[in-house]
Amino acid sequence: MKYFGILAVGAMAVASTACHNVQNEVKSDADFAAELKLADYRPVSVFKIPVSDIRQASFPVIDMHSHSYLHSVEELEQWVRNMDENNIEKIVIHTGTYGEEFDALYDLYKGVSDRFELWCGIDMSSWGTPDFPAKAVAELERCWKKGAKGVGELSDKGLGEKLSRKVKEPGLHLNDDLLVPIFSKCAELGMPVNCHIGDPVWMYEDIDEHNDGYMNASKWKIDMSQPGILDLYELVATMEETCVKNPQTTFIACHFMNIGHDYDYLGQVLDRHPNLYIDNSARHLESSATPRATKKFYEKYADRIVFGTDNNPSPTMYRLQWRILESEDEHFYSPSQTYHWPLHGIGLEKDVLEKIYRINAQKIMR
Repeated sequence: MKYFGILAVGAMAVASTACHNVQNEVKSDADFAAELKLADYRPVSVFKIPVSDIRQASFPVIDMHSHSYLHSVEELEQWVRNMDENNIEKIVIHTGTYGEEFDALYDLYKGVSDRFELWCGIDMSSWGTPDFPAKAVAELERCWKKGAKGVGELSDKGLGEKLSRKVKEPGLHLNDDLLVPIFSKCAELGMPVNCHIGDPVWMYEDIDEHNDGYMNASKWKIDMSQPGILDLYELVATMEETCVKNPQTTFIACHFMNIGHDYDYLGQVLDRHPNLYIDNSARHLESSATPRATKKFYEKYADRIVFGTDNNPSPTMYRLQWRILESEDEHFYSPSQTYHWPLHGIGLEKDVLEKIYRINAQKIMR
């Protein structure tokens, strides 16, 4: 009987523990809210308001900022079909490459469709030797003869570390005198230059409860403790000096030059440099957070902005662009939400849209 009594007590203990665990698994709303990570937050709009279904752009589009995302003939043929469905006339592929790598990409993309336009990078292989920039100029001209129509994307996030995808050592900013002969050759050949300056302002702020762009900022944080690194506004200053040193060269600062959080300042920069344009690529989510201010900026600088995507070319991605730029929809979310705020349609007028989508690009590309 003593043995069975021990079993009974044990069973009761197990049952009590199980019951306790079940009770613990039933979390209150307050517990759930306290434990929910911002990265896991996926809100669904509750507002019963009109929803636009824009399947293609209102005008033929020249996408001035994309990359070699796809690498087979079959994938590229599907990309062309997506272009047809979305009213995309042409896409600029920023390869950032030169030499055999550029030639291979050029042959692949142009072999599928002449609606892809490929831009090359700068040959940095001789950087640090007396042969640079002469070798870089020679390779630039060779790429142009092959079919390159521009240069891009050149990138400087503070250390000058990525003017070419093949060379990542720091030290050369866009305003360096060594680049003047290269950019002069770009002007001579009619090759625009696409430049990536810095990153959005949230990446420079503290990663804390006050950071408005926390989810992206925590992933793409700029380490400002690195010796010699330039901050966002110092990088913008290098872009301005580059425009002054190379007045005949057309520059496109992509992603709203990453100062789309301060439209007044961005406008002042554009006012100072007639050879400078900006593209809106990969900043549709950011700009749609302030639709009225963004619309005013688009209207004022409608002749200086070109359209770009800089995203994997899926039908969903394209339709999100049209909805943000063309509709006046309110409080909706991206299928792949990277910020925690809702999106809003900017509702650009037709004359502005046509300039952004196509006319400005045609002017730059002659």
